[in-house]
Amino acid sequence: MAVALYVEHLKQRAANLPASPGVYLFKDEAGRVIYVGKAKNLRDRVRSYFSEDRLVNPKTSILIAEASELDYIAVANEKEALGLENNLIKERQPRFNILLRDDKTYPYIKLTKERFPRVYVTRRLHKDGATYFGPYFPANLAHRLVSFIHRYFKIPSCRVDLTRFHSRPCLEYHIHRCWGPCVEGLTDDEEYGNAATNVRMFLGGHSKELAIDLHRRMLKASESLEFEKAAAMRDLIKTVKELDQRQRVAAAEGKDIDIFGVYAEPPLVAVNLFHLRNGRVVDRREFYWEDAERLDKAEFTSSFLKQVYLNQQYVPSFIHAAVDFEDRELLEVFLTEKRGSKVEILTPRRGPKKSMLELVEHNAQHCFEQRFRVMKPSPKAMMVALADVLNLQKPPERIECFDVSHIQGSDTVASMVVAVNGKMCRSEYRKFIIRSTADGDDFAAMREVIGRHYKRVQRERKPLPGLVLVDGGVGQLHSAAEALESLNIINQPVAAIAKRQEMIFVLGQENEPVCLDQFSPTLHLIQMVRNEAHRFAVTFHRKRRDTRQLTSLLMQVEGVGEKSAKKLLRTFGSLERVRSASIHDLATCVNRRQAQRVHDFLST
Repeated sequence: MAVALYVEHLKQRAANLPASPGVYLFKDEAGRVIYVGKAKNLRDRVRSYFSEDRLVNPKTSILIAEASELDYIAVANEKEALGLENNLIKERQPRFNILLRDDKTYPYIKLTKERFPRVYVTRRLHKDGATYFGPYFPANLAHRLVSFIHRYFKIPSCRVDLTRFHSRPCLEYHIHRCWGPCVEGLTDDEEYGNAATNVRMFLGGHSKELAIDLHRRMLKASESLEFEKAAAMRDLIKTVKELDQRQRVAAAEGKDIDIFGVYAEPPLVAVNLFHLRNGRVVDRREFYWEDAERLDKAEFTSSFLKQVYLNQQYVPSFIHAAVDFEDRELLEVFLTEKRGSKVEILTPRRGPKKSMLELVEHNAQHCFEQRFRVMKPSPKAMMVALADVLNLQKPPERIECFDVSHIQGSDTVASMVVAVNGKMCRSEYRKFIIRSTADGDDFAAMREVIGRHYKRVQRERKPLPGLVLVDGGVGQLHSAAEALESLNIINQPVAAIAKRQEMIFVLGQENEPVCLDQFSPTLHLIQMVRNEAHRFAVTFHRKRRDTRQLTSLLMQVEGVGEKSAKKLLRTFGSLERVRSASIHDLATCVNRRQAQRVHDFLST
């Protein structure tokens, strides 16, 4: 009866809507938005939901059955409605809309606004005064360019606090990949500023102007008899010209096309998005859904394309999809304005374009099998994927993970476990008894264990891992970073995984936490390593706590001190074995009088 009343109420609301463009929102009894849609004519569109033809559709009938309220926002035109609809879906995440949960975007290179600017690879743009260049794909292109900048321009990507000077530079300075702005006297504002200007010109595509400036400085260095500096300038000019020529050839050879392929076995869906340049696939993105129970291909395609392209700066000239959809022409107009040149959304029916679309759909099916049929990817593929999601310069073949364990601050211990190419190496696990910090201070404990371990690594001249992973949030992450910085370990990749929401925080990108879906093999790998570190720490903590408690019990025996109690437990392994041992057996560990007293005490 209540449902019928709600439906009548919704019909009346629909009849009173304005006949203008806008966005409509269906809400449930709790006031939560369960569906967002846009319309050229709000009244006609929403009233159509109550027609017999639409109510036959399972998705529409369930939506109307669960909705109890209808709201709307009128806008000036349909383009505004398109943008507002996309923003509301992203903000409210209604369960009847197709939600793009993978928030991975294309990488950019960020040139910071500091006294000594630095370069970073990032996937999100912020209004922080920095200059962003990109986007770049494949994703490793951004990392390769940053590496090139390190080698030739010596602008770093470190996380060192440059608001103060440090005692000595890191390895990057000694291998001539950094000017050393962290140490007073190694560089000056003018020298570093010239390098930063060169980077800005290089990333901004002003290669001709950069080459002219470098040529002028090369001649100046030669006249000053600084021949080594002049030779370095000469080599850099040659490299810049070669890179510029390659980019010009690539730009002239072909159009940019994105191809979108879907494979679905509702409620599970896998999507592949291929980026083609000059007939070659240069990058691929994967997307997954586990809750698309009522899948309409046209609506899915429309929603997916809007969420992908309206939320990012880059838009290709052509987008190929398997099905046409209602607001395709409007989306083309919107994306054309955003790109600044014509954008076409096509549905290939025959020929090479159709073949390529089928290939992408086949890849989507393969990805579906990998993700949902639990076909484990190769260790190499997992390491590459991990480097991609964490924005690392190279796959972290070796991961060292740390965890701290205690109960109400007592018997604080820590563990380190090691994974090499996705496999746990038990022989390299380490246990730590926290000595120098107050009980219950997890941050101080993390600083201590990281500092102790990597001080030993330095002393033994062992290589650093590809990734240091800590169990915890931003606090533990910063504690680990402080310990490493105190050892002058600067550019070490460090990440933390928080237990509740399984969010991954990467050092230097704390405001861009990584959220992976529950089926992600990359998340499973990180969880496996984190859980093993937690298990190892908890096991060690329990053993120490039990030993302390049993030692205290044995010390209640007259004439038995801490040393003797520990010796008994170490020899017999447990209190039960001490209790069942004969006086003769106990006397092999302690003296005869102590053995008699222990036997009598435990027998009562």
